[in-house]
Amino acid sequence: MRTTYCGFVSETLMEQTVTLMGWAHRRRDHGGVIFIDLRDREGLVQIVCDPDRAEMFKTAEGVRNEFCLKVVGKVRARPAGTENANLVSGKIEVLCHELEVLNPSVTPPFQLDDENLSETVRLTHRVLDLRRPAMQKNLMLRYRVAMEVRRYLDEHGFVDIETPMLTKSTPEGARDYLVPSRVHDGQFFALPQSPQLFKQLLMVSGFDRYYQITKCFRDEDLRADRQPEFTQIDIETSFLNEQEIRDMFEGMIRHVFRNAMNVDLGEYPVMTYADAMFRFGSDKPDLRVKMEFTELTEVMKDVDFKVFSGPANAVGGRVVALRVPGGAELSRGDIDGHTEFVKIYGAKGLAWIKVNDLASGRDGLQSPIVKNIHDTALKAILERTGAQNGDLIYFGADKAKVVNDAIGALRLKIGHSEFGRGKGLFEERWAPLWVVDFPMFEHDEDENRWNAVHHPFTAPKDGHEDYMDTDPGRCVAKAYDMVLNGWELGGGSVRIHRAEVQSKVFKALNISAEDAQVKFGFLLDALQYGAPPHGGLAFGLDRLVTLMTGAESIRDVIAFPKTQRAQCLLTGAPSNVDEKQLRELHIRLRNAQAAA
Repeated sequence: MRTTYCGFVSETLMEQTVTLMGWAHRRRDHGGVIFIDLRDREGLVQIVCDPDRAEMFKTAEGVRNEFCLKVVGKVRARPAGTENANLVSGKIEVLCHELEVLNPSVTPPFQLDDENLSETVRLTHRVLDLRRPAMQKNLMLRYRVAMEVRRYLDEHGFVDIETPMLTKSTPEGARDYLVPSRVHDGQFFALPQSPQLFKQLLMVSGFDRYYQITKCFRDEDLRADRQPEFTQIDIETSFLNEQEIRDMFEGMIRHVFRNAMNVDLGEYPVMTYADAMFRFGSDKPDLRVKMEFTELTEVMKDVDFKVFSGPANAVGGRVVALRVPGGAELSRGDIDGHTEFVKIYGAKGLAWIKVNDLASGRDGLQSPIVKNIHDTALKAILERTGAQNGDLIYFGADKAKVVNDAIGALRLKIGHSEFGRGKGLFEERWAPLWVVDFPMFEHDEDENRWNAVHHPFTAPKDGHEDYMDTDPGRCVAKAYDMVLNGWELGGGSVRIHRAEVQSKVFKALNISAEDAQVKFGFLLDALQYGAPPHGGLAFGLDRLVTLMTGAESIRDVIAFPKTQRAQCLLTGAPSNVDEKQLRELHIRLRNAQAAA
């Protein structure tokens, strides 16, 4: 029906007759000549309707925003001085010969070029929101990214294999979405949190290079980068070691950025988990922010200030400094604001020193805490941080997790702020990173037990197997995360393929052989049949595209997302179902108040 897309009409089609289909983005009546900006997924083109074609012009007079139109016309140059450099079609216009309203539209609830729409309005009217050029651009990029992933993996011998959506509930770190079985009274399927177990089964089956772009489901609290259902680029391979796996999929991400966005990601540094936590307090540091922690735990052990010496001498305590170059310019109101900010992450407060004049000794330092710190410690603080006149030094002192979370978040807040950018504390670039050598286990103090940092099928570093019996906290995993601009883009590990190592992991996690068989028996049984060495990783497609578009939330790169309350405002899901359906599923709803 059409000869090309609106966004493809350019001076290359000059003097040719084209047939276009799209929506009236804007209609303007200029003294008897009507202009219609016709829009489709590829962009806009200006349509000119002259009154000398009476029937066509009468139709144009009735056109309103979002009418679906068919236009036949001749491409011609725009008059001098009216070109639009922002459009592919900016140097031309289409003189309309025939105009047909394929379908009129009621008045839209908002203008598509309105930049001040609330997310509630956008998600309620998502069909119209998706017509907006920004959203169409996002979803078209998402399509290109997925195609480049498939192209790269196909070229490297990977096979796309689907895994089940209705499966067994297994402990994987988040709540499962459960699906009641009508056929099996009182029993439930679970929607997969990931295809982890099935992709390992495929390795045992001999499909040594598997991938899948698939939906995953987790019933957890939501935020900007989480959805109850999300899309994962899931990959597993056999007979490659940890380095070879990382090299292959670094190549894939480089390929995607180069071909989908014409971006070269440049250097891809590698950092251990221990180094990332030591320098940035985060296992996904944003390297664009040019500030790092200064470790002061040993320095503060003998100071009179209990706020510092207490954590410095406590098991699991930590004291760090964060030097903010030029930060002495910050007002007391700014400092109070930062103090309230770190409290979100469990910090009790935020100590600070303004460095006004190093040559004046203590008199050149402005702070309520300086009097409580002896000369040796004060000298060490200034030397280790590299403080200069005009700097501000913030301190974090508490349990290591609180310090890492609070000061790590403060580092990002300051670095990304207008102040931080103005002081050169933020570098606008792509900042990829591999974080490697994660701990195998983390200790749950409340329950006094060890938990797997990733999942219980992650392999330990060679020679670390015996630590699982004697000191699980020393055990390092063959695990790796890819980080980009402070976001975890993807993560994975080499898997355990030998039964004796798997038994040691279960023992460290206090999972009995009986429990392991109940929860993971189908995998454990399969691993007995000559399971090959294997490993892989998974990338979050939603996060990847969010980063590439610069969107504030992954909801802006998903066609029909849920809200932060896990609701679909477009369809009204979740919703009630009738009693007949519940009876068929052998379900009776208890009164919510009585259940409480």
